[in-house]
Amino acid sequence: MSGFTLASKAEHLLEVKQSRFLANAFPISGVEDAMALLDVARQQPATHHCWAYRVGNNYRFSDDGEPSGTAGKPILSAIDGQQLDAVIVIVTRWYGGINLGTGGLVRAYGGAAAECLRLAERKPLLVWLEAKLQCDFSLTGSVHMLLQQYQAEKLGESFNDQGWQLHFRIPAQYLSKLATKINDLSRGSAMLSSCDENL
Repeated sequence: MSGFTLASKAEHLLEVKQSRFLANAFPISGVEDAMALLDVARQQPATHHCWAYRVGNNYRFSDDGEPSGTAGKPILSAIDGQQLDAVIVIVTRWYGGINLGTGGLVRAYGGAAAECLRLAERKPLLVWLEAKLQCDFSLTGSVHMLLQQYQAEKLGESFNDQGWQLHFRIPAQYLSKLATKINDLSRGSAMLSSCDENL
């Protein structure tokens, strides 16, 4: 997974032989976001709405009626070439009456997407880790305060004769800091373990 996504929406307009190619790039949190943005884009009258997205190992692209391989793949290549993640790029084309040929289409779609992403402001992409904690009941209040401090999200909890068991997710960069704080707070009695999987 890349370390960067977009900070906000970006756009770039390219004109080639009277055809206009408008690239719009958006940060997304998942596939549902991508499809919702695509539905909005398709409401705009145009000749083609070609697109690609990447979310971790998940990616898709579409030529939307252009010759196979001339639009969606070049857009995805632009995303991957700039090592971005959690991004969709939609390139809308208004046909200008002059055929560009397959090479021209690849350059236009890929070029519009690449320039749009190059100009876009980036931000670090949070990588989440899941973890489990087992500790004494008396620490629940203090632990909840620590979770909030380190932007962690509670996924589940249970109580048994061994104490409180908590399942949560946390930005990877904060896990070791949280572990140190919990160890100090519990004087080494709490057990914190990472589920060791990126979300």
